[in-house]
Amino acid sequence: QIIDKLTNPFCLIDQMADVADQRRGGRGTRGARGDRGDRGEGRGFGRGRGRRGDKNARGGRGDKSESAWTPVTKLGRLVAEDLITTLEEVYLFALPVKEYQIIDKLTSNQLKDEVMKIMPVQKQTRAGQRTRFKAFVIVGDSNGHVGLGVKCSKEVATAIRGAIIQAKLAVIPVRRGYWGNMIGLPHTVPMKVTGKCGSVMVRLVPAPRGAGIIAARVPKKVLQFAGVNDVYTQSSGRTKTMGNFVKATFFAIKQTYAYLSPDLWKETRLAKTPFQEYTDFLSLHAKRGGAEKKVEQLQ
Repeated sequence: QIIDKLTNPFCLIDQMADVADQRRGGRGTRGARGDRGDRGEGRGFGRGRGRRGDKNARGGRGDKSESAWTPVTKLGRLVAEDLITTLEEVYLFALPVKEYQIIDKLTSNQLKDEVMKIMPVQKQTRAGQRTRFKAFVIVGDSNGHVGLGVKCSKEVATAIRGAIIQAKLAVIPVRRGYWGNMIGLPHTVPMKVTGKCGSVMVRLVPAPRGAGIIAARVPKKVLQFAGVNDVYTQSSGRTKTMGNFVKATFFAIKQTYAYLSPDLWKETRLAKTPFQEYTDFLSLHAKRGGAEKKVEQLQ
């Protein structure tokens, strides 16, 4: 039998195939990195993809539990302690907003978001073309606050998530007014305003109560999120470029507070800024730096 096995070429081929299969299947023992092995299963000839690892394993995708918000800026600490309760206080003193959780807390999580467009963008490299995805997202509460965010990332979900954060950080106040008599609540833009981005120009014109939003689909959605009920619009340029169309509308809405109308001529007596008013609280809860910790250790 031994001589037959040594002289029979088919037996040698079978033995070599068995050894090769064992070697290929042996790669599945690296379970610590998420069970990437088990290549001997499926697709034949040992080319199957291994099973995904355990969530607790090193290579597995564990659940990213969202921890409680820990503010790292002065404004964040004041908002977390309910010393600042409205966005108007932030806009009045032009305080910089660096954490999107500030907007969530001040608006009581009433901001709605909508993805306006996702477009692929490419960059030419020596290895070929690198494709990423660019997302345009708007957020608003339909009550005088709207924001626009643009983010580019390798994955669509990451781009949308980043665009939502950018939009919350860019939330602006929307000034509303009347078309005729000042009866009821403000319902339209207070004056004619214009916004431009690229070749796209958008003009907003006040409209009487009940006229509705006379606009294309893109600016209509932005105006609805801003809380404008009646307005006429005029647009020119290549409005097919949706990114510029959204930006132009956003810039036009932003101009409502840039125009100084007679009702804003009164002198505004500003009080102390929140940073000055609550300076004792901020000094007690300030984050200690590395130099301060070293001094304490030396003492």
